[in-house]
Amino acid sequence: MDASSKKKRTRGKLSREMIEDAAFEVIEREGLSGFSMRKLAARLGCEAMSIYHHFPSQAHLYEALVDRQMGGLVVPDDSMPWRERARVGMQEFRRVATEHPAFAPFIVVYRMNSPPCLAKLNAIIGLFEDGGFGPELSARLFRAAGYYLMGAILDETAGYAKGPSAVTTVSAEELARDYPSVMKAGAYFGTGGFDKTFELGLEMFLDEMERVREAARNQTARK
Repeated sequence: MDASSKKKRTRGKLSREMIEDAAFEVIEREGLSGFSMRKLAARLGCEAMSIYHHFPSQAHLYEALVDRQMGGLVVPDDSMPWRERARVGMQEFRRVATEHPAFAPFIVVYRMNSPPCLAKLNAIIGLFEDGGFGPELSARLFRAAGYYLMGAILDETAGYAKGPSAVTTVSAEELARDYPSVMKAGAYFGTGGFDKTFELGLEMFLDEMERVREAARNQTARK
């Protein structure tokens, strides 16, 4: 079978799901900066125009990838205590966003205005409202949680996970001699320590939300 026949055959079999699967593969291999519709077409064995039949632009494709990831995020219902719901919700976003590490820097700063994403955001903001914070404080706590999650996810996928950034480095001997605190802390900075560090910060965040929640309740009771 010649190349043109193969591409025509592949085009007939293409689906949005196949394209999305292949897009994640190419992004993980090439990175966001190295991704192109041409490379995606090569991975699928088709012409780029066959992809545009399903996704009019790369922006439409990326939106679909975000929608797909957010679709896998489980927002806990009110069958569990509020603090546990908040904990699980934040853990879920971290889990979903790090499933495809190379795509993570895109998803964490992407403004999620599509209907599937808005449905998830509505549920998550509603979770904060269920904590009794009121509209303004719920919104601010939701954003503060996002700040923590974005920092953690970026660090785990595009920061320490990538290793040293500097061109000028020092030897292990120099590090131990001149920067002993960095040397000692380094044992806990690696990928093996990500979960413990994240959970420590998460518990601190939840403790503060509980404190704010109690203060809001007391203020309401005094009125």
